[in-house]
Amino acid sequence: MRVIKINTTAFEEEDFYLLTTLTDQDIVEVINPIVNAERDGYEEYNNDVLVEALKKRYPTDYVEMYVEFDELIF
Repeated sequence: MRVIKINTTAFEEEDFYLLTTLTDQDIVEVINPIVNAERDGYEEYNNDVLVEALKKRYPTDYVEMYVEFDELIF
């Protein structure tokens, strides 16, 4: 299990994190075609669409999206 930051645009506020058992290759294989389709003008997506596509492709793996984390200040 690991946390990985997903960045698909130039806008930092659109980044999100995945807590997942997937490999980098698994993630790229699913997300890249969706992102490229939008860049080519075919369809729009949001982060929820990307996460749902991962869950659909890998239903037995753990995939959870986080936008921010709780913080402990000492």
